[in-house]
Amino acid sequence: MKIARFLAATALGGVISATPAYAQEAQEQETFDDNVIIVTATKREQTLQEIPISVSVTTGETLEAAQIRDVLDLQTVTPSLRVSQLQTSSASTFIIRGFGNGDNNFGIEPSVGVFIDGVFRSRSAAALSDLPNVQRIEVLNGPQSTLFGKNASAGVISVVTREPQFEFGGSLEASYGNFNAVVLKADVTGPITENIAFSVDGSYNRRDGYATIVNLDEEQNDRNRWSARGQLLIEATPDLRIRAIADYSRIDEVCCQVGTVVSGPATAAINAVGGQLDTDLFSYNAFLNFVPTNEVDNYGGSVQIDWDTGPISVTSITSYRELKNFFLSDIDYTSASLATETRDQDVETFTQEIRIASDFDGPINFLLGGYYFDESISQDSAIQNGSDIRDVFELLAGGDPADVLAGLPSVFNGVEAALGLPQESIFNTPLLTSEQFSMDNTSWSIFGTVDFEPLDGLVFTGGFNYTDDSKDFALAQQSFDPLGQINLVDAFIVGASGGTVTTRDQFQALPAANQAALLAAATDPAVNQLLGLAAFQFQPPFVTIPNAVEDGRTNDDKFTYLLRASYEISPEINVYASYATGFKASSVNLSRDSRPSNTDFIAGPGNSTFAAPSSPILDAGLAVPNLVTGSRFAGPEEAEVYEVGLKANWPGLSVNLALFDQTIEGFQSFAFTGTGFALRNAGEQSVRGFELDVNVQPTDGLVFTFAATHLDPLFDDFPGSVLGDLTGERPGGIPAWSIATSATYTHEFGASGNRLITRVDYNHESNTDINNGLPEFNANLGNTQIFRREVNLLNASMTLALDNGLEVGIWGRNLTDDQRLLTVFDGVAQSGTVSGYPSAPRTYGGVVRFKF
Repeated sequence: MKIARFLAATALGGVISATPAYAQEAQEQETFDDNVIIVTATKREQTLQEIPISVSVTTGETLEAAQIRDVLDLQTVTPSLRVSQLQTSSASTFIIRGFGNGDNNFGIEPSVGVFIDGVFRSRSAAALSDLPNVQRIEVLNGPQSTLFGKNASAGVISVVTREPQFEFGGSLEASYGNFNAVVLKADVTGPITENIAFSVDGSYNRRDGYATIVNLDEEQNDRNRWSARGQLLIEATPDLRIRAIADYSRIDEVCCQVGTVVSGPATAAINAVGGQLDTDLFSYNAFLNFVPTNEVDNYGGSVQIDWDTGPISVTSITSYRELKNFFLSDIDYTSASLATETRDQDVETFTQEIRIASDFDGPINFLLGGYYFDESISQDSAIQNGSDIRDVFELLAGGDPADVLAGLPSVFNGVEAALGLPQESIFNTPLLTSEQFSMDNTSWSIFGTVDFEPLDGLVFTGGFNYTDDSKDFALAQQSFDPLGQINLVDAFIVGASGGTVTTRDQFQALPAANQAALLAAATDPAVNQLLGLAAFQFQPPFVTIPNAVEDGRTNDDKFTYLLRASYEISPEINVYASYATGFKASSVNLSRDSRPSNTDFIAGPGNSTFAAPSSPILDAGLAVPNLVTGSRFAGPEEAEVYEVGLKANWPGLSVNLALFDQTIEGFQSFAFTGTGFALRNAGEQSVRGFELDVNVQPTDGLVFTFAATHLDPLFDDFPGSVLGDLTGERPGGIPAWSIATSATYTHEFGASGNRLITRVDYNHESNTDINNGLPEFNANLGNTQIFRREVNLLNASMTLALDNGLEVGIWGRNLTDDQRLLTVFDGVAQSGTVSGYPSAPRTYGGVVRFKF
């Protein structure tokens, strides 16, 4: 019955722990005895070693010792997890076992679900605030559909915070480090009445930037965020508990540092107009023409009701959250005034979850749950033309530098005259584009597990999840640049025909031989010199959706399931084997790069509308100049994983091992192409590997940990990537080896209760390709010169904890000042340029903490 009770307990609260934490007043207690962790929640108990799933757990004490402030740093102690922060403070991606997505596009739900106190955070920006008063963070690897109502096809990050106590207490903390880093944290808890307890906690995190915008004398990559949260715990009766949480967090930062890895041909033109950039990535010097803005407001509340009748327990979690995200970025990453991007996003989310679990004495127990999710997303965004953009592009188009820099007529003036456009109109509109996007998502699911224990220690588990997910989306864009609204093939045909052919119908009415002759001339660069301007048509007109052909809707439903057998060989050794499937619904490309599918539209040669074959979009009169195919949305992800594991625990030693073979069909790949984003489904992506977690306590006070993940990923089928056919290739960005190891020594000063706690931890990721290449830079070089990354992070801390609650410590992260590329991307509208994000430098400081 132990496994059955654990499954119900996990679903009712996610209680897993790896080291001793804080007492939780009868509802939840943890003890440490001979390296055995016993977790008791809602009157069920289980040890970490008996849990028949692959899970990594980081306790609140480890978060404090390792100076882990938010989930971005969590990967240093969890080798199966990777977290990346890119263009803005809110653009992050969580990756487990090599699977993850969702950054930089609010239409894409993450494949890794983040839950905080049982509430799903649907976008990574809503999970990035500092985490005060955390009890533990659990990383569950692989599909988790039968325990979490909102399906996550790759895994789950579950953050569990401390609930209010009926005994007065709290803590105060102040930390100071290099770059003038100041972190203040406080929490207080206690009784209001004999049945009602409260807690209040908050944090303030402020740090100077470690990068410098040289020409503006401003700092970048700073920290400026705060959070506050209040809780009430009402024990109405011995069987009924209510926990209410309200929180608010704000981020207002200058982010993110980008350097030039490879300087392309456009650099000379940028320098000619007085623009600057820095090719020394780790100088942390930037050149921008204004200071970026990143503002995130994240707030909401939840109410959890637990009713325990003994053999049956019922839990309800109701939540409402809002996320407001605004940023203004210099997207050319030079001091020249070329282009800026702004986004103003709002997300409103309501969720309702209810679960029923049994705790029978017989061989059968069950859990049954239902989940409802309702979300509304809106986004207003735009790209602004800078004052230097026309001159830079004139130079790249072959204009005479003396004429361009003197403001005399040049290439574009001749183009404007030839095409009948107003003089000085190309790239001289205030906006390049303006967009309005919205999406409503409604989802519901039923999930559950049944556990059968025919023999003591032998448990068979069956689980299921049925999910129905519907999305309604609307996208509109206004493209203002006049050059982008002219098809250069069709424009040549109009001129070559002497103006007798000005429409598609007129072209199609010509004899076939005449059509072929005109089209051959129009698509030959030696004849049609206008074709050289195609590289400057960055944002052509947009087909608004929904329309007469595209309804702007997706509807997916899927039944997923779990089969598992676990056996307690002895009190020290447990083994399990499982097969599970997972699901994530369709994602929508909420960006200016949303394009009709090739079943709805097919462009002609050179994106010609005149020569385009018949298609639904064209026949409905919706086609616009330079329309190309792409994707409005990517279809569902369907995951399956085979896993076998061993959990062993002896005095002074514990070993957890999981071997797995995991596959996702239709993985939603989202890639930057240099001027836009492409959302596509990979046919199939798989990974085989193992996860090993060892904890050794050779003597009192000394603990060694070693965790390793080995991954062997493969694109089993991906012919339609932006880089061409990747079938049979190893996916980039997934290291073969990830290692997290630590040593902690606690020296007791006799019977005084005073302790000196010293911790050293090391995180390593083996050298690997950052990606499978860049759509422009690598494609032009035959997919060579792939950039690589290796991670070697050394962190340490030392804390003197006195018996009176006072703690004084020092800490350091990345002590060896390890430098590496986080990722790279094609320079925005700068062919041949590669931009990249550098890793953060060494940080260190001191901390004073008082617990009462």
